[in-house]
Amino acid sequence: VQLQASGGGLVQAGGSLRLSCARPGLTFDNFVIGWFRQTPGKEREFVAANRWSGTSPYYADAVKGRFTISKDSARNTVYLQMNSLKPEDTAVYYCALSRVVRSSWHDYNEYYSWGQGTLVTVSS
Repeated sequence: VQLQASGGGLVQAGGSLRLSCARPGLTFDNFVIGWFRQTPGKEREFVAANRWSGTSPYYADAVKGRFTISKDSARNTVYLQMNSLKPEDTAVYYCALSRVVRSSWHDYNEYYSWGQGTLVTVSS
C-alpha cells in the first residue's frame, strides 16, 4: 500500500507549511517513516525520519532547526512541519517506509511504499 503525502503548495520564503503522510487502512507500527524530496535532474534527498514509536528523529543538516517530524496516533498520520522555508526547499516531497536501522535512515534505497509526492514551491 502506497503512502499518501499531502499539504504541499506555494509559499513565500520565510513561511511555513505542514505536510501530512497517511497510510490508508494500515498502521505505521514498527516502521520508520522517512521524508525525502526531489527536484528535476537530482537524486532523491533525505529530509527527516523517525520511528513511529520513537522519540529521536533524525534530520538532514539542511533542514535541522527548521523542520519537525511528528505524528498523530489517533489520525494514524505523520507530519512534517516546515518553518522558515527557503527557495532551495522547493521540491516534490515524499514519505516512505523502512525497517532499516538508524544509521541507514538517510538512504532512500532502504525505503518502499513511495507515494505520489506533494509539491512544495517556495518563492523568493
